[in-house]
Amino acid sequence: MATSKFVFTASDFTKLGKALGVEGKARGNNVRFEVENSSTKRKLAVEVYSNIPIGKQRGNLVTVYTHNAHLQLHFCSGYIVSQMLGEVTFIGEHDGKVSGLIIEKEGGCSLYANVDRALLSGDFTQLGPEVMLSGIALSLTESELPEPSKKSVKNRKR
Repeated sequence: MATSKFVFTASDFTKLGKALGVEGKARGNNVRFEVENSSTKRKLAVEVYSNIPIGKQRGNLVTVYTHNAHLQLHFCSGYIVSQMLGEVTFIGEHDGKVSGLIIEKEGGCSLYANVDRALLSGDFTQLGPEVMLSGIALSLTESELPEPSKKSVKNRKR
C-alpha cells in the first residue's frame, strides 16, 4: 500500500485551527473544524483525515460539509495558510493537474479541480474570465507543489 509523503501532524492541526479561528476537535481518525459566521449565516465543517486507507493506497482526505454541499479532496498533499485572506487552501496534484479546496475563516468554501499547473504561473490576462479565477486562486499554492518530474513535463508538451 503506497503512502503519501505529506502527513498531517498535531502542529498542522494547531495552525489550521488558528487560521480558521476555531479549535479542531479530535474525533477518532479525523480532526474536525466547525466554522460559523452568524452575521452572514454561513456554517461549514471540515474534517481532516491523516494518512488513511484510500482504496489500495494511503493518503490524506479533507471533507467539507455545508448546508447544501459535500466536498472531498483525496490525497491532499499539503496546505497553505493565508492570514491576510483569512483562509486555508488544501491542495493535491496528480499528473500536472492541481486541485484546491479553499476554506474561509468566515465560512465560505471554494473548490477548483484538475487545474492545469501551467495556469498557476502563466499570464492571467491571457486567460478567459471563466478560467482566470482558478489560476489566481491557486497560484499561491505553487510554492508548496513538488517540482514537476521530467516525465510529467514531457507529457504536458504533447
